[in-house]
Amino acid sequence: MTAVLAHRGALTGTAVALAAVLGLVAVGSEQALVIGLITGAGYGLVALGLVLIYKSSGVFNFAQGEFGTVAVYALWAAHTNGIPYVPAIALALLAALAMGLLTERVIIRPLFDAPRVTLLVATAGVSLLAIGVEIWLGEARLRFIQPALGRFDRVSVLGIKVSDQRMLILATLIILAVALALFFSRTNLGLAILAVSQEPVATELMGISVRRLSSLVWGLAAVLGGLGGVLTAGVVQNFGPSFITTSTLIPAFTAAVLGGMTSLPGAFVGGVVVGVVQAFAIDLGGEPVFADIPGPGTLSVFLLLIGVLAVRPQGLLGKAA
Repeated sequence: MTAVLAHRGALTGTAVALAAVLGLVAVGSEQALVIGLITGAGYGLVALGLVLIYKSSGVFNFAQGEFGTVAVYALWAAHTNGIPYVPAIALALLAALAMGLLTERVIIRPLFDAPRVTLLVATAGVSLLAIGVEIWLGEARLRFIQPALGRFDRVSVLGIKVSDQRMLILATLIILAVALALFFSRTNLGLAILAVSQEPVATELMGISVRRLSSLVWGLAAVLGGLGGVLTAGVVQNFGPSFITTSTLIPAFTAAVLGGMTSLPGAFVGGVVVGVVQAFAIDLGGEPVFADIPGPGTLSVFLLLIGVLAVRPQGLLGKAA
């Protein structure tokens, strides 16, 4: 029965996505569609990390955005000091990995048996601490960062020029979504992580170290957040403290909920849908007059999140509890 419901959710999601695409093309919003697809791919990268931790431990990680922001700061610092872009990205991902492992070891592991709400608040504390350190050490100002790929007119989709950097985000998301789906369904390590999330005591009795797997999951999620950060920063080309948290975390959370908090492919689907809805809302309603007032794009994300939670809280590709 569960498989049938998940299959129906997938069919519903596919139908909704196709209807949205055809509708946007019919009303002449090709630009919103293309921008939304690529922006949504960035949301999907961060959502993959959120789903990975939730899938393995049942915890929503508020610090996921700061894994990405820290990686962007590391990339900027390395590249500014003369390190070539590709090695600088590697250093940025190592910085994100170090933050993820440190968070798991210092914050998550001592609270391993605590209620899940305690862990949620703890990750929020990690995020606030990281933002404070970024403001303290890096000052609250915007910095410029170059894209990994600088060409803007190589690809044309529906008559809209798409930069190489945006195509890189989309390709990265597709590859990671497929790789992680295969990892959790076809490998012993992936199955062990799923077993920990469902029956941690039984998994320990089978000789599998729950805490060691926890470090692996948090490290992998941090790398996903860092990758989303460095690729997104290359599109925006400027960043500041809490860059990924303020710009991407809520849309990524909405994407994860929409696709299903236990579905890695759902994070990809949800990210694309959220990106398209947000781009269409901005195209339809324009930007806000005042910077501190939420615009149509922000409001559309919140409305989409509320709608999903009200109608299908398990998401399109998730399983009902």
